[in-house]
Amino acid sequence: MPRPDASRASASTASQVPREIWVLIAAAFIVALGYGLIAPILPQYAKSFDVGVGAASTIVSVFALARLLFAPAGGSLVGRLGERWVYLTGLVIVALSTAACAAASSFPMLLIVRGLGGIGSTMFTISAMGLIVRTAPAHLRGRVSALYGTAFLVGNIAGPALGTLASGLGFRIPFLIYAGALLAAATVAGVFLSRTSLADVRADARPKLTFAEAVRYPAYRALLAGSFANGWTNFGVRISLVPLFAALVPTLGPAMAGLGLSAYAVGNFAVLQVSGRLVDRRGRRPVAIAGLVMSGLVGLVFGFAESIPLYLALSALAGAGASLIAPSQQAALADVVGQERSGGPALAAFQMMGDLGGFAGPIVAGLIADRFGFGAAFAVSGVLTLAAVIPWLLAPETLVRS
Repeated sequence: MPRPDASRASASTASQVPREIWVLIAAAFIVALGYGLIAPILPQYAKSFDVGVGAASTIVSVFALARLLFAPAGGSLVGRLGERWVYLTGLVIVALSTAACAAASSFPMLLIVRGLGGIGSTMFTISAMGLIVRTAPAHLRGRVSALYGTAFLVGNIAGPALGTLASGLGFRIPFLIYAGALLAAATVAGVFLSRTSLADVRADARPKLTFAEAVRYPAYRALLAGSFANGWTNFGVRISLVPLFAALVPTLGPAMAGLGLSAYAVGNFAVLQVSGRLVDRRGRRPVAIAGLVMSGLVGLVFGFAESIPLYLALSALAGAGASLIAPSQQAALADVVGQERSGGPALAAFQMMGDLGGFAGPIVAGLIADRFGFGAAFAVSGVLTLAAVIPWLLAPETLVRS
């Protein structure tokens, strides 16, 4: 019987994961729960200020733009101050920005305060990524990335459902709830990280892997392409257009906005339970390719899913594809950087490509949806994601087997 061995393997894996990462996993769950609460209503809240679909979708783009512009400075702060303080400060900034969203009196004001939250988001994202690269054992990188992603997804599964139930509270109250969740996450991380080896870290003395060095690796170039496509499709278009698509299609309805995001999270969560092991056993490259192909194919047809069963099924498949992309790319990135070097510039560039996709995707797809319909908008995203497979086909495997 395989179950006892599997249980012992899971226990062994858990014991090898550094305490710092478990702290991040706990905080990630709290952050995702709050974010999942506002995700279904964010574009609709923006549209309530009497703007069109294209303009409403920019509420997602402005957050990604702020992350994109601040990423180089965020990487520099991590090197100077250490991961702990940058991580905590970032959480607090996003909490304050989110509370300000609830008080927004106009669409321009909402754009400004939401954009300020992107600065804090960059700070805690880069610091968390750097910590995972620094502390995760090489043979567990895929599983550690999957664990971290699972924490986000458990929150994302519950969050949109809670957001749908909380729709009767109006658009503003969920933002205040999310702000409180972020402050709780900062408290949890602040208390427990102070008891780890990172409590006194101020700077990273390891030699840096510059962007110019990293981009010489075919695998890193594939990572940049995959990050851009993943940001465009799964972090930009999915969040900005799926709720609007559901709300404007008569056979679906506004309630399906939250349920569609929940179905995405369920598909993501289910596959994440095995994708981390696949990444560590089979390699980063084949899992990344499979995830990009699955996400691309779903994008080609998603805009034509006007029945509830098909809409929910494709949402779940999109989540499954994303769950193959994230751990494979994060593990490959850690392979390229290595534990003996500081990957600040390379990590920041990787994140910037994802943020660039998350910024451009909602704007371009929103304009396409306004002019040609949702089917064309989602199909363009599918084509772009499939195109990101090409650099991966030309790149070697980064997993070094002992």
